[in-house]
Amino acid sequence: MRANQWAHEVRASYAFVERNINLIKRYWGWEVVWLSYTIANSLAITYIGAGMERISGQAVDTQFLVMYLLIGTLVWHFLSVIFDIVSETIAWERWEGTIEYTLMAPISRFTHLVGSTLFSLVYGFAHTVIILLAVVLFFRLDLSGANLGGAALVLLAGSMSFIGLGIVAAVLPLLFPERGAQMTHVVQALLLLVSGVYYPVEVLPAWLQVLSRLSPATYVLEGMRAAILDGASFAHLWGETAPLLLLGGVLVPLGVFVFRQAERFAKRTGRLSRDG
Repeated sequence: MRANQWAHEVRASYAFVERNINLIKRYWGWEVVWLSYTIANSLAITYIGAGMERISGQAVDTQFLVMYLLIGTLVWHFLSVIFDIVSETIAWERWEGTIEYTLMAPISRFTHLVGSTLFSLVYGFAHTVIILLAVVLFFRLDLSGANLGGAALVLLAGSMSFIGLGIVAAVLPLLFPERGAQMTHVVQALLLLVSGVYYPVEVLPAWLQVLSRLSPATYVLEGMRAAILDGASFAHLWGETAPLLLLGGVLVPLGVFVFRQAERFAKRTGRLSRDG
């Protein structure tokens, strides 16, 4: 019976993955636009590093700057895709007019959220690989000294933290139908500012540096740059991985708990309307 129950939960989670893939197919035109813009934006940011010698008039290590900016661009894109998809889970249901059916369906909310997070990981990885392949056509990347295994470990740990953040943020569209989705983008913008995506967090004002230590993206970016640019060992990367595992271990169960409480409140107060 337990095996059958697990099989049912796995199929139910995959159903949400498949449903989201079908949504991507339906709006493929927008996907092309979004991907094209993201590639162009990634190249523009990376070319800042390539042009820094000309901008400053000083001799600089342009290869290092290109890699520094590229890591920030790709990592932030991957993490922000995860955050966007998970945090807008409820918003997607409203846009498609399926929110009542989904939240009243005889499945656990955990199963629903697992399906959304699995899709976010697959979608984010595919998007990021496409962007990386496009960048390789324009820049010669030297990864001979990189610890790619360590970088993958840091990114995986950071993904769990951002999944937890996304679940917590998904409460906003649930409780505030008209403005909740916009509020999640404010949260994302704050994370972008304090996490050192395109610059070291040390250049921020002291009070923002304190906030940067609360952002999982800060540790992901520091770990990824240490692994790829410096070839840092697994032991060295533990300083970034440990906080990420701690944040993920707290944020994921906290997010599921908060979401369940918010869902009960939304059902009692009639906030599951399709149009908000």
